[in-house]
Amino acid sequence: MRILIIEDEQPASTRLKKLLLEAEPNAVILDEIVSIKSAVEWFKNHSHPDLIFMDIHLADGNSFDIFELVNITTPVIFITAYDEFALKAFKVNSVEYLLKPVKQEELVAALNKFKTYFNKNTPLPDLSKLMENLKDPGASFKKRFLIRYGEHIKTVDTDNVAYFYTEEKINFLRTKDNHTYHIEYNLDKLDGMLDPEKFFRINRQFIINIDAIDQMFSFSKSRVKINLKPPIDLDTIVSTERSPLFKEWLSGKE
Repeated sequence: MRILIIEDEQPASTRLKKLLLEAEPNAVILDEIVSIKSAVEWFKNHSHPDLIFMDIHLADGNSFDIFELVNITTPVIFITAYDEFALKAFKVNSVEYLLKPVKQEELVAALNKFKTYFNKNTPLPDLSKLMENLKDPGASFKKRFLIRYGEHIKTVDTDNVAYFYTEEKINFLRTKDNHTYHIEYNLDKLDGMLDPEKFFRINRQFIINIDAIDQMFSFSKSRVKINLKPPIDLDTIVSTERSPLFKEWLSGKE
């Protein structure tokens, strides 16, 4: 069994590899991929594996973006730490998933399901349908955030957030009326909680609301530089691998 792992958390990847080799001693781990960009490059240059283990949230975005950039013809077992609405979609589309931290008995059950139901003559699950379900406007996106500062507690409506960002490993949100608050969620987790029609992760450091875009400029390597409102004294440049998806997002393309 030739297996590819797509997981950006090194401890999680190492643990998954260990559990896999315990369950399937003859399995071959072809590679351990950490980002959307490197995954796309890998698929362009290698024959497809027998099975993929894929984390939903990677450092440079949602792993479903990979399916929009390259044609994958391999069964996938998804790994997630949250995304309850996504799990329902997996069940509907018969795509297996594992919750973090991955447990050995659940991994073995997933591998057995793969062996039982998937072979070269088995049609793959409808991943495009799965992606539509994940982007369903009726999905339960986060509507407000609970903010604690000093002895005070308040709520901030998600619609009032201009952007989320990380600075010196601390996560913040900035409101449209230019108030900044520390939040407990990191950008990877936020990426699965926000309405993708309104919010987009432009790079490792920023998730922006479309309403927060003031001006945009062409930048090197087909990237886009953005002036945000309210302004911020940090580089807000759409990463190279995110730029094509960002332009589709701006145009409203599904």
